[in-house]
Amino acid sequence: MTDRPKKVTSTHVVRIGRPTPHVVRLVLGGDELAGLPVGEFTDHYIKFLFPVPGAVYPEPIDLAVIRRELPAAQWPRLRAYTVRAFDANAGELTVDVVYHGDEGLAGPWAAALRPGDPVHFVGPGGAYAPSPDADWHLLVGDESALPAIAVALERLPAGAPATVLVETSGPDEEQPLPSPGQVRLTWLHRGDRPVGAALVEAVRALDFPPGVHAFVHGEAAFVRELRRLLRVDRGVPRQQLSISGYWRRGVDDEGWRASKAEWNRQVEAEESVATLA
Repeated sequence: MTDRPKKVTSTHVVRIGRPTPHVVRLVLGGDELAGLPVGEFTDHYIKFLFPVPGAVYPEPIDLAVIRRELPAAQWPRLRAYTVRAFDANAGELTVDVVYHGDEGLAGPWAAALRPGDPVHFVGPGGAYAPSPDADWHLLVGDESALPAIAVALERLPAGAPATVLVETSGPDEEQPLPSPGQVRLTWLHRGDRPVGAALVEAVRALDFPPGVHAFVHGEAAFVRELRRLLRVDRGVPRQQLSISGYWRRGVDDEGWRASKAEWNRQVEAEESVATLA
């Protein structure tokens, strides 16, 4: 995974859309977007900065200075979101934010933004793009992974076979997902079931010919199940699999980031034991 140095990019809201009832689409602009290194990967992400109320930050905002001179309690909070689109010619960066009323930090913030409002972020980072050499592609995720899946589908080689499984809360959250590939897309509606339960069932039921390049992201619990399924049961080589928990139910983003390294070690240890059994 690559991360741009922690330079803060300052932008403003150009316009706001609502492609589905629970998605706020932010289109950002500004001179600082010129030369933004977006394009190598289809899962490019940025991290929005959320100032702590009452904290006074240097201008221009500099995270290194803030972390050196201010107590940790005053550091801005960060939230990672996938870049949905970047138009270098127009100087516009598009990001989709899932919105569930007053729940969370980023959703209510995004819903309250208006054209002209300032937005600051660091990044981009990224790691995945669909391999042109794969025999077929598997893309699996919940709403948090939908922007990356959408970009990956747009970048598939013409005619490339792809099986795509996307879980949303209901049919109103479905979006058009155009692709030059030969795509078999299945929308799964969660209803009252745990996040990802339908995705795990659907992946278990798939035929699994060799040569897959897989992208599986979303809530950590179902990602953990699918990681074991793909690595151990299906034998997908690590280098042909991009899989990670974007978020974890019941834990805020800071808590998830703090525990994610240990979570990864535990999962890798489980895989090693299962492979040797």
